[in-house]
Amino acid sequence: MDLAIKLIVFLPLVAAAIAGLFCRVIGARPAQVVTCAALLIAAALSVFVFVKIGFGTEKLFVVKLFSWIDSGTLDISWALRVDTLTAVMLIVVTGVSSMVHIYSIGYMEEDPSIPRFMAYLSLFTFFMLMLVTADNLVQLFFGWEGVGLASYLLIGFWYDKPSANAAAMKAFIVNRVGDFGFALGIFAVWMLSGSVGFEEIFGKAPQMAQMRIQFLGMDLPALETACLLLFVGAMGKSAQLGLHTWLPDAMEGPTPVSALIHAATMVTAGVFMVCRLSPLFELAPTASMVVTLVGAATAFFAATVGLTQFDIKRVVAYSTCSQLGYMFFACGVGGYSAAMFHLTTHAFFKALLFLGSGSVIHCLHHEQDMRLMGGVREKAPQTFILMWVGTLALSGIGIPFILGNGLGFAGFYSKDIMLEAAFGVHTTVGMIAFWLGVIAAFMTAFYSTRLMFMTFYGKYRGDHHTWDHAHESPIVMMIPLYVLGIGAAFSGLVGYDWFVGHDWKAFWGNSLAVKATEEVLHHAHEVPLWVKLLPLVLALSGIALSYYYYVVRTDLPDRTIKAFPRLHALFYNKWYFDELYDAVFVKPSLALGRFFWKKGDAATIDGLGPDNVAARAQDMAGMLMRFQSGYLYHYAFVMLVGVAGLVTYFMLSAR
Repeated sequence: MDLAIKLIVFLPLVAAAIAGLFCRVIGARPAQVVTCAALLIAAALSVFVFVKIGFGTEKLFVVKLFSWIDSGTLDISWALRVDTLTAVMLIVVTGVSSMVHIYSIGYMEEDPSIPRFMAYLSLFTFFMLMLVTADNLVQLFFGWEGVGLASYLLIGFWYDKPSANAAAMKAFIVNRVGDFGFALGIFAVWMLSGSVGFEEIFGKAPQMAQMRIQFLGMDLPALETACLLLFVGAMGKSAQLGLHTWLPDAMEGPTPVSALIHAATMVTAGVFMVCRLSPLFELAPTASMVVTLVGAATAFFAATVGLTQFDIKRVVAYSTCSQLGYMFFACGVGGYSAAMFHLTTHAFFKALLFLGSGSVIHCLHHEQDMRLMGGVREKAPQTFILMWVGTLALSGIGIPFILGNGLGFAGFYSKDIMLEAAFGVHTTVGMIAFWLGVIAAFMTAFYSTRLMFMTFYGKYRGDHHTWDHAHESPIVMMIPLYVLGIGAAFSGLVGYDWFVGHDWKAFWGNSLAVKATEEVLHHAHEVPLWVKLLPLVLALSGIALSYYYYVVRTDLPDRTIKAFPRLHALFYNKWYFDELYDAVFVKPSLALGRFFWKKGDAATIDGLGPDNVAARAQDMAGMLMRFQSGYLYHYAFVMLVGVAGLVTYFMLSAR
């Protein structure tokens, strides 16, 4: 077991090193083979670990590698912690990453830098595995920052493209804002508990809940403050409202990057962190309320923006942002296993939608504007079917009350249980989350099927030369789509009892906050019938309305925009968050920098230094140089003047 865990974590790192450092020696194809093989082996071993831990008697394995930091009272070992929560994330990370690696062979075939790309993918996977196997907060922070670095490299992979460079820098800077809060949270937890190890922290959580802390001149509840600071980090990494602006722009990277980082793994790091620290958050009700409200607001906000976007990848990106909001409000009300359930199913169907979008882009020779698509099912029938599977899973479509828990696509199970958990807690913030969530469910179904109707139905609206050369993606790109399609169709049905059903406690063990989860799931299963049916009814209504708008009456979208121009402008311009941040932060920062440059550097430092004292000294030196002519009569003349001056001085002073 120890060997399997070590191989899962370090095989991607070895593959990244081989592909990145020796690509010029071994060539592109061996680099692809090495990285794909390493991830497939890691994925197979992850299945073994998942079965061993999830259904075995021993629920926790800790593999200590070496002593990392030993300074005073701070003693940190580098260890790999694997419990059920980690085992689930291992399946998600290695499963999706292996499919993305294989898909990239076909998608990036014409790119001359594909070995570098494969190395970056494997490096990212290693850092994500380090994050989910961390045994302490500092080690988690190492993986946290590592995925940020790898994300920067992958988003800006096409570094000769200005928009890609700008998107990479934006993602890096916005995440640094969140990471600053996360680092403060780690400091606070260490100050309160005297440790950064998870076992020690969780053991002292009840005592921490009684402590007070001085922060920014205020006397505050210590644990609440620490949890809020930790959640700021989660907001940045998981693109929650306020720190979400980097996620859509990150679509400038290659499509496999979008599928791996921004749908399945890195953006879920914040959800994983909150679930990992659930023994702390369950004792911090105010922080949990903030998590609930921010998550609910994000789910609603991102769905409204998704209604109006035309870039096929940005529609899916805003959907990711919205679905992460669902996961957070589930965590906020205490439904940690429900959040992890949706994290798992979402990884399959959202990666499927991203890679399916990449297949469409590949089919249409890099066209991403849905307004220039239409009728693509004729050219890419397999992609068409598989993307419908992902769309129905995202919309949460299924048939309730048959086979016990109903029969449907993955999102039918995981999205509904989160909404039922929010309703079941019977709190004000829970009800806010529930109603914003069901409204977002309607919008999700509308914009996701809007993507399908604009892309695959009707007549082609783009360049006819592109249409004549359009074709289905090669088999190396289709195999990952089929694998992910199976997950999108059946992962909810298979995992329901393990995650949130009768077997959840035996499955999860103590890897989540047991008391909070047990209470919330009990109430979730007891909600009224209309609560269970409402999300499905609204989702079907959204699909029907989308069909009417984009297939039956294609004139209605423009007429609706003309009827509600300001509302459309608000949604289309992403509620003007970028413009607001530009006005509040970017322009003042540029103005301040320009002031210090012109007045501080140029006028003061250069003015008093190089342009003043140094310049005058140079002028004086130039004047004195004229006396150093080298002619004897010049020197004699100067001496004569000097002697005359001295004689005059003594004569005058004698009087």
